[in-house]
Amino acid sequence: MPGVYLAYYTVKNTTKPNNTLLDIFMKIHLLALGLIMCLSNCSDKNNQQALGTLERDRVVLKATAAEIILAEPIREGSFVKKSDLLVQLDDTQAQANLKKAEAKLANAKAIQIKLRRGARAEDIEATRAQLEGAQAQVIQAIANFNRVATLSKEKMIGQAEVDNARSLRDSAQADVRRANQNLLALTNGTRPEDLQAADAQVAEAEANIAIENHTLKQLSITATRDGFLDRLPKHIGERTAINDPLAILLVGSSPYARVYIPEPARTTLSIGQTLNVHVDGYEKSFAGKLRWISQDPAFTPYYGLNARDRALLMYLAEIDLPETAKDLPSGLPVQVDIHPNLRSEPL
Repeated sequence: MPGVYLAYYTVKNTTKPNNTLLDIFMKIHLLALGLIMCLSNCSDKNNQQALGTLERDRVVLKATAAEIILAEPIREGSFVKKSDLLVQLDDTQAQANLKKAEAKLANAKAIQIKLRRGARAEDIEATRAQLEGAQAQVIQAIANFNRVATLSKEKMIGQAEVDNARSLRDSAQADVRRANQNLLALTNGTRPEDLQAADAQVAEAEANIAIENHTLKQLSITATRDGFLDRLPKHIGERTAINDPLAILLVGSSPYARVYIPEPARTTLSIGQTLNVHVDGYEKSFAGKLRWISQDPAFTPYYGLNARDRALLMYLAEIDLPETAKDLPSGLPVQVDIHPNLRSEPL
């Protein structure tokens, strides 16, 4: 603090045994001048540094169903790889739904096969026998009608008996036509429309199985990326609600520095620029690359401030660290060197 020392030295060397009011005023003035110089130096120094912390991207894995947690096989803080099981939810109901969908698929496929194969030989022979029986009935009904008609002409029977014989003949002939059409239906095969309907039912059943399989898979909460298991907010035995956070991952091969850039240094920075990053507890610095900087200030907008207050604005920025920093824990304080008067070109 050179300004304070200068003021103190000046005041000390100008002190006399009998202080006057003017002497006191001069000492206060010199002391205030020193403090102003100190604050100016501190402000300039702060404008050349950006402060923040080490961070990693956070991946939050949430519950897809309201079920009880059965297992959490990996401890918090452990390194996990993609597809590692983190939380297992109760899948009893999902397993039952899957079996139900599989049964419906089996039924739809059986109907499809039945329609494609057509009628059984036994059914065709039975229908053919019915046709032959109906034809025999027709022959008998026609002969009976002819006899009755002859007797009616000879006035030996009444008209009612003639009408009854005619009705039996017509009914027998209708039975022959019905049996013949049934035989044609069996021998001509299944209609194309029925086959298409059966195919659609099979496709629907297969889609339902895919949905149930997906639902069942979602009850096993697995890591979606390599990283560190930061937290398991729920415990074994707890019942979750849909969208409850179940596991939080910190991902990325190396951490990045999330810092606040002072407003006077904002125009000196550009994406891709290399900056020195100092991490608390580490003597050497890391060469980081600026990957993002906010276009808007983090606090009060500049148009609401005067020229002096605008210098206090901060812009959030993120700086990638090299592979050599991969073992650094998240949350450590960092300082980034910024030189407002020296604008380096992006890499």
